[in-house]
Amino acid sequence: MANDQTRQANRTDSIGGGVPDVHLAARRAAFIMSPALGDTLNLLIVAHNLSLAGWQVDVFGDHAHALAEWFPRLRIAPALAPDRARSVLADYLHVIQMHRDRPLAQVGDWHAGFIDLHEVEYAKNPYCMAKRFADFAAARFELYDAVTSNGMRPPAGLRFRKHASRVAIHPEASTPDKRWLPQRFLELSRRLQAGGLQVEFVVETRELARWETLAGELPPLRSFASSALLAEWLYESGWFIGNDSGVGHLASSLGIPTLTLFRRRGVAQRWRPGFTTGDIVLPSWWVPTAGLKERWWRESITVERVLNAFRALRLRVTGQPAQMGSTEMQER
Repeated sequence: MANDQTRQANRTDSIGGGVPDVHLAARRAAFIMSPALGDTLNLLIVAHNLSLAGWQVDVFGDHAHALAEWFPRLRIAPALAPDRARSVLADYLHVIQMHRDRPLAQVGDWHAGFIDLHEVEYAKNPYCMAKRFADFAAARFELYDAVTSNGMRPPAGLRFRKHASRVAIHPEASTPDKRWLPQRFLELSRRLQAGGLQVEFVVETRELARWETLAGELPPLRSFASSALLAEWLYESGWFIGNDSGVGHLASSLGIPTLTLFRRRGVAQRWRPGFTTGDIVLPSWWVPTAGLKERWWRESITVERVLNAFRALRLRVTGQPAQMGSTEMQER
């Protein structure tokens, strides 16, 4: 991070506020962001690296626009309407989006500099998306010092991990097949609280009803009106636990240690949050095939396995064994 900041301070191109470099000024790239938060945060790695290399970078996307204050190096606009795409993007050397045909379809038919990252996403390698996109930026644009960072920086007035004992839990996901069992999230919350940690669930407003009707004592339920407000809360949290979702990528992008539950190893290899220290929990070895893992992964991940993984994560981050409360000690 220090090298990243030093390079930003030493820049002399027009975006950095210094004297424009005539050779670099001709390099313009437009990034078209997916509606998905995780996709957006990972693709911004490429945008950030091009910006560091002196490119003029413009970003179009609603999640990115909501978080624009967190990305002071980039010019960010709301999502681009398809009927305006040709006129707005015509003068860019490159138009870059993660997927071939979304959110804009058939861009390659009318823009000679169109680039998609489909092959990068599905390449056969063990790296997470953040590493893949940083490597892509280095190889495609000949950057010798690409960073695995999207340049996210907190606005003034926030304090990193201010609430060190707060565990932000995101028990939801974009689709039901990614969600661990709700009652196990509640049991996990109870066990963490017994160990002296402050647990809060974060869900969207439309998801509140699903949790408020569950039996058992609920931790505080948090909902936020914007991605920026969610980012502020996560930035001051100590830890994150959740399903495979964009919220986990946001926490990781903010430097918050993450523990993510995945239904399959292949998905985890590609989509584990990769901006900072984090671990994953996978279905048990005794579920033998991909089809059965898909069906029974929730049941095969026990609360105790998640707790053990979280203890190991805390040890990695703090260097100190996690202390367990008296209730948890009695149950072991």
